Amino acid sequence: MHRRSLIALATLAATALASPLAQAQGKDIKIAIIASKTGPLEAYAKQTIVGFHMGLNYATGGTMTVAGRKLVVLEKDDQGKPDVGKAALAAAYADEKVDIAVGPTASPVALAMLPVAEEYKKILLVEPAVADSITGDKWNKYIFRTGRNSSQDAAANAVALDQPGNVIAVLANDNAFGRDGVKAAKSFTKKAKIVHEEYLPVGTTDFTAGLQRIIDKLKDQPGNKYLSVAWSGAPAPFAKIADLELEKRYGIKLATGGNILPAMVAYKSFPGMEGALYYNFGIPNKPVNHAIVAQHYKPFKAPPDFFTAGGFSAAMAIVTALNKTAGDTNTNKLISTMEGMSFDTPKGKMTFRKEDHQAMQSMFHFKIKNDPAFAWGVPELVREIKPEEMDIPITNKR
Repeated sequence: MHRRSLIALATLAATALASPLAQAQGKDIKIAIIASKTGPLEAYAKQTIVGFHMGLNYATGGTMTVAGRKLVVLEKDDQGKPDVGKAALAAAYADEKVDIAVGPTASPVALAMLPVAEEYKKILLVEPAVADSITGDKWNKYIFRTGRNSSQDAAANAVALDQPGNVIAVLANDNAFGRDGVKAAKSFTKKAKIVHEEYLPVGTTDFTAGLQRIIDKLKDQPGNKYLSVAWSGAPAPFAKIADLELEKRYGIKLATGGNILPAMVAYKSFPGMEGALYYNFGIPNKPVNHAIVAQHYKPFKAPPDFFTAGGFSAAMAIVTALNKTAGDTNTNKLISTMEGMSFDTPKGKMTFRKEDHQAMQSMFHFKIKNDPAFAWGVPELVREIKPEEMDIPITNKR
């Protein structure tokens, strides 16, 4: 009896001393992806989700496991509404016990979700919401972002547009994405002059009045006149801009960043237009990009799009971190692992900046070519703008 008691006590002691990681081995790693599956940004959200699943599959070699733990993905629709996104994230952390959350699509939804991650002390990997404030003054230590921010967009576009003698009017969404984007554009515009800012609601269907205000402001300006568009969601203003023949009638050229391929159909009307973009399947000559293109063509018979690459990148970041922690999902361990961590993506290498957890990444200066082989205006690479070329400010006051 005495020997049996000693054995029992030893077993109990061993169980008590077992590490949380050892106890967690074999349990699923739960990841929530929250996106605007309905609403004006539906197309973006669906691409992000497809890319995320493809990225997990690629990063795990098709096993969907890390360190013997199965990756389980829960999809949630925030409908593009901040209150819905906030509630969905809280439910994911509290009720479904997810280890990590990814998303959302829209910046206003992301801003509502940030305090939830802090409350539950769980990581929220922001993809693809863009507003600077997400990794700026609204940031907390549980927030990482693989998506580019407004300053990265602005710094890259300044390469093409910020020249002496250029006069610019901007058209943007009247939300955190649009206003943060314009604020960043103004901070990076040193040589050109921004003379007008036009903000319209997401979901706007009639751009006539807004574009007329831009025309009235620009048409008599001296210098090279540009309309710079920073627009998110459908419908987009490009078809209306083409109909108005701004360059032919008023000498106003269009400048914009990249977009999803359906939106870039309208770019065919603007051959020679320059700008900078986050991703296009034909540009990065990188092994992971070749992989996502091949993987996407199999089921969809079409190339991966702008936000597909973003979802894929988020998945690569998560699997890289989990491999480094040997499957340990302890939040503090993940944070210390991910700060300064580099990982491969379809765009090439990204690195989470330690100070604000923003992914430092390349952008791509392009010029539009009207190629009859494609339904959209083809962005031809002028040059890769590397992270070290862009002085992206740290604004989170950590």
